[in-house]
Amino acid sequence: MHQNTTIALLSGGLDSVTAAAIAKEAGQKVIGLSFDYGQRHRRELEAASDLANFLELSEHKIININLAAWGGSSLTDLKQVVPVEGIIQGVIPNTYVPGRNTVFIAIGLSFAEARGATRLVLGINAMDYSGYPDCRADYLKAYQTLANLSNKAGREGQGIQLWAPLIHWEKVEIVQEALRLQVPIERTWSCYNGEQEACGICDSCRIRNEALKNAGRSDLCSNK
Repeated sequence: MHQNTTIALLSGGLDSVTAAAIAKEAGQKVIGLSFDYGQRHRRELEAASDLANFLELSEHKIININLAAWGGSSLTDLKQVVPVEGIIQGVIPNTYVPGRNTVFIAIGLSFAEARGATRLVLGINAMDYSGYPDCRADYLKAYQTLANLSNKAGREGQGIQLWAPLIHWEKVEIVQEALRLQVPIERTWSCYNGEQEACGICDSCRIRNEALKNAGRSDLCSNK
């Protein structure tokens, strides 16, 4: 039986590795693709490499794209402060990186077409990502239309599917799925700060820890 190839955008965080594990369970040959974009939390790249090995991905590539060259986010500009007050409804926080997912997906599509992959699996989640504009279902739908028009595969009727299996899931559901798939949650990295230990108070840590507690796994929470 022919095994389809999926490119997984692998950040090293809980969502992206869970999405990659879902692709693996579906019988896909999975290639991991990560980005060193000048993020302060480069610790996530160590996690991505570790998790790619754990999942036994057929390949794992890390691409350098220096989005920090123009900043615009507390994740790429060390002069800005990562917010720790918690999520404010209706406000997009300064942890949003301008154009990040648009750039990553474009490169992922190029890589997928070159490798003959049929899918690009994404860990994006619209329910709890602080309202980031590039983690929403309408964004993904519009990008799929562009993807079908922008490359040879799409024009020949074999467009690459942008697959976001977690797009409408609550964070606790993602934790439960990760546990079912035996993802080593303790080896994932979600913290926005660039330290060796998770801060436990940034938005990403707060969301992750609350979901872990709600799933009954407070033992996996950040230790601060």
